Amino acid sequence: MTPDHISLHNKQFEPYLSAAELQAAIKQVATQLNQDYAGQPVMFVVVLNGSFMFAADLLKEVSLPCEVCFIRVASYQGTNSTGEVKEVLGLTEDLKGRHVIIVEDIVDTGHTMRMLLETLGKQQPASLEVATLFLKPECLQHELALRYVGLSIPNDFIVGYGLDFDGLGRNYPDVYKAV
Repeated sequence: MTPDHISLHNKQFEPYLSAAELQAAIKQVATQLNQDYAGQPVMFVVVLNGSFMFAADLLKEVSLPCEVCFIRVASYQGTNSTGEVKEVLGLTEDLKGRHVIIVEDIVDTGHTMRMLLETLGKQQPASLEVATLFLKPECLQHELALRYVGLSIPNDFIVGYGLDFDGLGRNYPDVYKAV
């Protein structure tokens, strides 16, 4: 049962997207990936920490031969993007000549994604795409060609389903927005 509100670090949140709505969006992204990469091996690069739930559910729906690896980057402090991206945990896999999909929980300013696309692109993958559960189009500060977007949402601060507020809130199966 979904609580009618949650409190994290003295900030209030109300229900925004249900687990069922999230799963429908994830299935749509997986269907598109399965069609676009039919029969081709794919390397999924999952951006931690926020993408862990999305990645787990997305990969359950993907029927492609695939590998999964993880990278950790940080660009948030509290509810705001710092505008500065720091790579915390690097990628050790060789991406040259491979089809690579970056799995991200949310793209808002685009700073993190721009840095990741530039960094991973230097390894000369056969293709490099992004699969994001959420996109905040009005926040984008960089032009990004995003082919796999689960949901476009307004500029609300959200938590749950892997997304956090200073470490709390990732464990909720639904998504909540700040009140």
